[in-house]
Amino acid sequence: STLSFSKMSHTIVTATTTSTTSSSSDGGAIYFGYARSLPGILKIAQVLVLLVAFLCVHLCSNWTNYDAYRYFEVVTVWFLIVFLIFFIMHIFRLQSKLPCINWTFTEFLHYAIGTILIFIASIVAAVKSHGVSCLVAGSVFGFIATFLLAVTLWMSYKVTCGSQPTGAAV
Repeated sequence: STLSFSKMSHTIVTATTTSTTSSSSDGGAIYFGYARSLPGILKIAQVLVLLVAFLCVHLCSNWTNYDAYRYFEVVTVWFLIVFLIFFIMHIFRLQSKLPCINWTFTEFLHYAIGTILIFIASIVAAVKSHGVSCLVAGSVFGFIATFLLAVTLWMSYKVTCGSQPTGAAV
């Protein structure tokens, strides 16, 4: 029995796969890049302005109308906590852990409701302040917070509702 080898040309195909991970550019589980983005900066500013508005009213001893300022305090503290939670969720990317909730729409609704309620609270605080400087300052910071919330609401609207397909062939 003899073995014969014939010369054959072979083509070798090498397939390589690369995988990309969704880790942050900072290299960890915490995504600090969000804090440097425009939405992150707006959330930080909203939390700080709402905290200042709350403290201006809460630490003032010259209240003229307890009901109006209690409403102002409740609204500012509630949305301060909610927006701080949203910020923390973005920093730790917790939205991906709970995909059953539409987080973009949830934030949009909270910003819409927050903008309206904080605007109403700021108007009431301004009307009932009777020239007391700490109450006026609280209402001014409430109006600043309303502006920041409206900007975020507009940006969120562009993401949530903007550029919907019309079904027309392109």
